[in-house]
Parts: sequence; structure tokens; C-alpha cells
Amino acid sequence: MISKIILARPRGFCAGVDRAIDVVEVALDIFGPPVYVKHAIVHNMHVVSDLEKKGARFVEDLDEVPVNSVLIFSAHGTDPKLKEEAKARGHKVIDATCPLVTKVHLEARRYANEGYFIVYVGHRGHPEPAGVFGEIPEGTYTLIEHADEVSKIKVPKGKKLVHLNQTTLSIPDVSETIKALRKRFPDILTPPSSDICYATTNRQAAARTLAKKCDVVLVIGSQTSSNSQRLKDVSKEEGARAYLVDDETGVDIKWLDGAKTLGITSGASAPEYLIDNMVDFFKKQYPNAPIENMNIMKEEIKFPLPDDLVALARQSKKGVEWVEKHRVASQR
Repeated sequence: MISKIILARPRGFCAGVDRAIDVVEVALDIFGPPVYVKHAIVHNMHVVSDLEKKGARFVEDLDEVPVNSVLIFSAHGTDPKLKEEAKARGHKVIDATCPLVTKVHLEARRYANEGYFIVYVGHRGHPEPAGVFGEIPEGTYTLIEHADEVSKIKVPKGKKLVHLNQTTLSIPDVSETIKALRKRFPDILTPPSSDICYATTNRQAAARTLAKKCDVVLVIGSQTSSNSQRLKDVSKEEGARAYLVDDETGVDIKWLDGAKTLGITSGASAPEYLIDNMVDFFKKQYPNAPIENMNIMKEEIKFPLPDDLVALARQSKKGVEWVEKHRVASQR
């Protein structure tokens, strides 16, 4: 029987996700629906559904976008050639790439230009590495997922090496892989600052602390969300039974058999109302269980809207009025 429910913080939306959703909502406000978005703006089914109801249309192929549309590229980063193709088709292009992902894009370009061969640690099939690789020439990089792949890397003769990584990975996972890279390639360069997203680091730290206090941890997030998957994994590493669910409808009460303390957290792309709904669900199941908040650290990072959105907004009377009303210019 659950006798206590603990809510972890930080949890939920990070600054990059907040900004990406704001981009879609502002574009809808200024240009009106429909607004097209290449790929899910963030990896959460509820966010996508909420924006669809407001007039956003999510596509995977540029051929699905009518000529001269407003087209937003998702927070995960995009191959720059796709953006140029979209502009050539007459679309109003807005890039909602998270600034922390953009940082890795810039690093990749710089190191490739300086003659480095890049070992990128990330998930195959995820849009984030695909966007990074679009920035640099073929043959200048390789992708690995785990430390046990390091022995299979083939490096062009005489090339300098540097490692970069997907922003949403687990720090322990990256550490093991980097350790293996340094063992095989002692001269491999490590960038001066970590590519791991601050929100990923903070949410994983909170999840680890939460898991140490709980028998069961529920992570709210979509299966496609890399950072949510890692929250589940790190909770298990700390000894808790952990499950990833989209919302309260995905909970199997049998998961809580024999448990006394339940922990709840959420991935960086999960809206806060899902936490509220989950808490309401468990209040009905366990009305006598107190709800405790566990605050590990406070986040105050905020990213401004992209320059290309502001520039496009200034081309219309309504957009100019919006910019002036919200004083977007003062953010720069």
C-alpha cells in the first residue's frame, strides 16, 4: 500500500522545449493556421496533439507542405540542406532548434573545418545526430551508441580525432564511452565544455535522488523521448522499479504491489498538466497518502525566440504589433 508520494523537481519542460512550443504558438498567432512543422516539435504526444488542435500540421517530408507555407523545423536540429530546400520552395522558414543543440552543430562544423574526424556518441535514427551530420561532409564522422563499439571504429589515416555527443544522453553512459575512446585513442580531443544538456543533467540527478527514496518511480514522457527513457534507466540503476508512461492511463496498479513510496517525475518534453493529472489519479487510489515535493535545484534558464521568427514577424502589420507588444527586440 502506497503511504507516500514524492514529486521530483526539476522535471518537465526545459528552456529549449519551452522555446520550441512558443515558436509554434507565436507563429500561429501571427500568421494564423495552418502552420507546418517538420517532425514532432518535441517528442511528446500530448504536446503534438495540443498544437494540432490549435492548427499546427506535423510532417516528415517537404512534399507534404503546400507552397508558400510557414514551416518550422523542430527543436532537435535539422540538416541545413533541408532548410535551404524549404526556402527555395517559397516557405517562410523558422528554425526552432534548441540553442544547446545548435552549439553542437557549430562545434561539428568547426572541428570538421579544422581537419578533425568526429566520433559522435548518440542514438541511431534520432533526428539530433542527423541534423549534426548534415552540417559536415561525408567521411568526416562516425556514430557510436555504446562503449563496446569503440573497438570497431575505423579512422582515416592521419586524422586528428574529437568526440561530440547527443545532448540528451546519460552522463554515466557518455563517461564510459569516452573512457573507452581515450583508452584506444589517447590523443582524442575533448571539447572544452560538455555537450550534455543542463536539463538532462538536472533531471537525471533529481531522478537518482528520487529513486533512492522510492520503491517505484513513474516517469511521464513519450516512448520516443530519449531523455525520458534515460530517466527511467537511471531510476532503475538506483534500485527502484521504474516505468515510462505517457499519462495516468498507462499506469498498471499492479506495478505498485508491495510498494510503500511512489516517486513521480517527467521528461523535458512533458507538460506540467500531466503531473497534475497523475497526482489526481493517485489521490483517488490512495487518499491518505501525503504528497511531498523534493526540490533538488532551481532552474532559471530562458531562451529568446529565434531571430528568423522575429524577422518574419516584422514583415506583416500583425507581426510588428506582436513584436512591439511583447518587446521581443529587448531580448536581444
